[in-house]
Amino acid sequence: MTTLRVCFIGDSLVLGTGDEKYLGWPGRVMQRERAVGHDVTMYNTGIRGDTTPMIEARWRAEAEARLPKENPCALVFSFGCNDMAMQDGILRNSPEDAVESARRMIGEASTWLPTLWVGPLPVNDDDMPFSSAPGRYRFMSSSRNAQLSDMFEQVADELGVPYLDLFTPIASDPNWSAHYIEGDGVHPRGGGYDIIAEHIIGWDAWRKWFDV
Repeated sequence: MTTLRVCFIGDSLVLGTGDEKYLGWPGRVMQRERAVGHDVTMYNTGIRGDTTPMIEARWRAEAEARLPKENPCALVFSFGCNDMAMQDGILRNSPEDAVESARRMIGEASTWLPTLWVGPLPVNDDDMPFSSAPGRYRFMSSSRNAQLSDMFEQVADELGVPYLDLFTPIASDPNWSAHYIEGDGVHPRGGGYDIIAEHIIGWDAWRKWFDV
């Protein structure tokens, strides 16, 4: 049995926006580990609309408030889709700025606690723009997300932090598009989070935390 407190840090796709069960993929992953006997505690600090620099500004204080020094603890990050969103014709962050912010954040995290990094997902380009508030429209892009995921993976390799490319398998999954919420194009329903969770649960880097 593994005892572990895990803080999941990121955006709405970490939070689980669109999930009828309000679990997202972190909740599903941790449910599975508890079901096989592991003593796990989950903290989800996903915030809708957050870009990489916004997460960088808050993650350490939020994680420290939840992860006591006396307990085995770990961090899982996932972000990037919001950086690549066009709003009023302007990209919210350049890929280079997002990458440098991620480099600082993941670098600091990995010197503090065991850290995993999950890459951004594709979106439904045919269902853009996405609007989460009256009068606010953002054009997400699968191609920009794919570019950023490749750049993130290179940084993760340089830092020695395990990185899970979710974009490639999800984009090629013939069942994935059916899980998008109609009129949203970014967030899946619960079935989509099931698919993400299966990728996490089977990831070698994740399994090393539990299969000891």
